[in-house]
Amino acid sequence: MEEKIRKLLEEEVKKAGYVIDEVTYQKEEGNNVLRIVIDKEGIVNLNDCITANKIINPILDETDPISESYILDVCSKEKGSE
Repeated sequence: MEEKIRKLLEEEVKKAGYVIDEVTYQKEEGNNVLRIVIDKEGIVNLNDCITANKIINPILDETDPISESYILDVCSKEKGSE
């Protein structure tokens, strides 16, 4: 399922200057969570996550690849301290 979702989103996310680093779908604390980790050249900030979410959410709503309810979490790739 993760690879299918990545393929659905990759092109549009790339147009906005981001790459999808990871897609996971798992149960966390009783909720289904679809986590999409984005990255880009430089630092990914909260506004980047919001922008990517606005791209990703309508695509998922339209294609409806997951039949059950879930939480969408678009977040940045964790960086080590420098």
